[in-house]
Amino acid sequence: MKYTFRGGAHVKEHKHTAACPIEPLRDVGQVAIPMSQHIGIHCTPTVAVGDYVYRGQMIGDVANGLGCPVHSSVSGKVLAIEKRQNVMGTVIEHVIIENDGQGTLAPEIVPRTKGLSETSNEELIEIIRRAGISGMGGATFPTYAKIQSALGKVDRVIINCAECEPYITVNHRLMLEEPMSILGGTQILLKIFGVMKARIAVEDNKMDAVRVLRRARDASRRIRIKIMKTKYPQGDERQLIYALTKKEIPAGKLPADVGCVIFNAETCAAIYHAFVDNMPLIDRLVTVDGDCIRTPKNLRVPIGTSYTDLIAACGGLKKVPDRVINGGPMMGFAQWSLDTPVTKGTAAVLVLSKDKVQKQTLPSACIRCGTCVKNCPMHLMPNYLAAFARTKQYAEAEKLNVLSCVECGTCSYRCPGQVEIVQYIRVAKGAIRAEQAAARARASAAAPDLGNGGKK
Repeated sequence: MKYTFRGGAHVKEHKHTAACPIEPLRDVGQVAIPMSQHIGIHCTPTVAVGDYVYRGQMIGDVANGLGCPVHSSVSGKVLAIEKRQNVMGTVIEHVIIENDGQGTLAPEIVPRTKGLSETSNEELIEIIRRAGISGMGGATFPTYAKIQSALGKVDRVIINCAECEPYITVNHRLMLEEPMSILGGTQILLKIFGVMKARIAVEDNKMDAVRVLRRARDASRRIRIKIMKTKYPQGDERQLIYALTKKEIPAGKLPADVGCVIFNAETCAAIYHAFVDNMPLIDRLVTVDGDCIRTPKNLRVPIGTSYTDLIAACGGLKKVPDRVINGGPMMGFAQWSLDTPVTKGTAAVLVLSKDKVQKQTLPSACIRCGTCVKNCPMHLMPNYLAAFARTKQYAEAEKLNVLSCVECGTCSYRCPGQVEIVQYIRVAKGAIRAEQAAARARASAAAPDLGNGGKK
C-alpha cells in the first residue's frame, strides 16, 4: 500500500544527483556564520575579533527565550563580527572565521560513555539544545522546544524522508549511506516521548533507500518504513500526517494536537551524533545542482560556507546564471549574492540559466478554471485568496483561512494563467500577522499595570 493525500501535483523531479555519494568539503578559506539560523531570538556572539576558535566551539548563544546556540564549523581565527544580510534579506550579525585547515575539535567534544538507557529525558533534551539542533527540513524551529511542546501529547513519531522537492537528494543519500544515524536518532526520540512506535515515511521513487532502512532496523519492528506515493508536497507535515493516519490538523493547531510529532531525516541524524559523539550541529548536507553547474554534487559542508565555494567544489559554472535559489524550486528563495552562506536550513543551492527559469510573455490573468482549487492540498480556494490579496482585502482573505496556506506553490505551478498566487498569499499572510502583532501591542499597552495598583 502506498500512502497519499488529496490534491498536490506531480512535478518534474530533476533528481540528477540521486546517484551522487556525499562528498566532504573542508578546504574553504573562511566561513561567515549567522547568529540566527532558527526561529526565535538571535544569538549574541560569545567570541571576539582576534580569538582563536575550535571546530564545534560555541560562538553564539541565547540567554533567555526561544533559540539555538551557534557553533564554529571550522577551527581558526575570528576575523570580524559584522552585520550582513541573511538568506531572507534580514540584516543580522555574522561571525567571520578564517579557516586554518586543521579542523581542531573543541576539547569538550569527546564521545559519550553514558548509554541511552542511563540518560534521563531531561538530559537528552539539554544535549539536543546545547548542540544547536533546529529543524533541518526547512522550518528551522529549535528541536528541543519542539520536543518539549509535544511531551505527553503524542503516541506516534514520524520521520519525514519524503524529500518531495525537485532536485534535492541529500536525505536520499543519507538514508543510503548512513541509515544507522537516522535509526539511532529515531530510537532516542522514542525514548524521550515514551512511545512504542515510529514510522519512517519514504516516497516510492527511493525504493533503494527503503530496502537499506529495512535491512538496518532492529528486529523489534518498533520502527516501520512506510512507502508514500511520489507527489508534491508529500513532505509537508499536514499532508504526511493525513496520508499515514487520515487525521487532519485543525487550523491553528500543531501535529501534537492530533497525537503526532514529525522530524526530518537529517535532524534525526544530528540528534544521534549529538548524543553519541557529543557533536553539535556544525555541518550541513547540501545538493548543488542546476543547469549552470558543471558537476552537480551532494556535499557535506561546514555551516557558513559561501555559495561561491560550493560552486567551485562542483567544477564552477558552465552557463551564465539567471537565478540562484536557496532550497528547492517550489519553496526556495532567490538570492542576490554568491557570498550568501550555508545555514542549518540550507538543503540545496540551485543555479539556473534563463533557459530553465519560466518567463511570462503575457500579463497574468485568472481564467476561472479552478485548477488551483482542485490541486490545493490544504483544500483552500487560492484563486480567491490571491484576488483578495491583490486588492489588499486582507480581512476577506483571513475569513477564507489564508493563514492555513502552507505556501507549497502547487497553485502557482499549475496555474495556466501564470498568476503568482503563492506570492500574493505570502503578502496577505505577512500583512495579517503584522496587524495581529500590532493589535497585541495595543492591547498590552492599554492593560492596567496591576503591579502598580492598577494605575497607569
